[in-house]
Amino acid sequence: MKKMDKEGDTMNSLKRLLLVLPLLLSFFLFSLTAAAGDTDTTPVAQPKPKHLVAFVIDDFGNNMAGTEEILNLPVPLTVAVMPFLPSTKQDAELAHQKGHDVFVHMPMEPVKGKRSWLGPGAITTDLSDEEIRQRVEKAIDDVPHAIGMNNHMGSKVTADERIMRIIMSVVKKRGLIYLDSKTTEKSVAGKIAAEMGVPYAENRIFLDDVYSVPHITKQMEKICKLIGNHPLCIAIGHVGPPGKKTASVLRQYIPRIQKEAEFVTISQLIHPVGH
Repeated sequence: MKKMDKEGDTMNSLKRLLLVLPLLLSFFLFSLTAAAGDTDTTPVAQPKPKHLVAFVIDDFGNNMAGTEEILNLPVPLTVAVMPFLPSTKQDAELAHQKGHDVFVHMPMEPVKGKRSWLGPGAITTDLSDEEIRQRVEKAIDDVPHAIGMNNHMGSKVTADERIMRIIMSVVKKRGLIYLDSKTTEKSVAGKIAAEMGVPYAENRIFLDDVYSVPHITKQMEKICKLIGNHPLCIAIGHVGPPGKKTASVLRQYIPRIQKEAEFVTISQLIHPVGH
């Protein structure tokens, strides 16, 4: 009799369990659905990548006004140093110590202008192929830590395919970058660099082609607009007559530019690290 009672109790327990199981299963499925519904599937907004801006400062090498002020700016710069001048090596060494890129600011013949403005070792269109090659090699050797080259003046030379092929062949052989200062729209530098596989960049805007604070400020405003609309911007300024003014205006604009863009050197544009 006791055995039968136990079997009956077992059967009753099983029946109760079978009745409860659907309820438990429904509750479990409801819990899973609710949990899924609580999950926030909204895409996480990615931080907007900063645009890049590279300031190139030309005409170092001749103890020019603004040299100290420019080199002490708290941002990375590309410092273009003319060869064979009194402070060529001093300026290149100091720029390198401060972490700036050093470029050879290679004197090249313009369409207009005096040859005396070019400085020693200039490339002119009357030179032979071999003389051009030798002058480019010597200029690179004269500027310590040079990792690139851009043209000083040069509206006539940079439009000449014969000469630019010779210059680019040396630039490629020496493992340098070529930056076209774009002193003429007729420049073939970009075309030749692409054909020969030379790392290449080009200037977008001159900062101080007129030596006045109002003009430099106006150009800086243009640069700020360019930064907002383009992923990268290259601008060229100078030491010399506008040097101190250029340094002063640029220093004032650094905080504003840094909200929109990252200051980089030309080599960081060509061989980016972490961008």
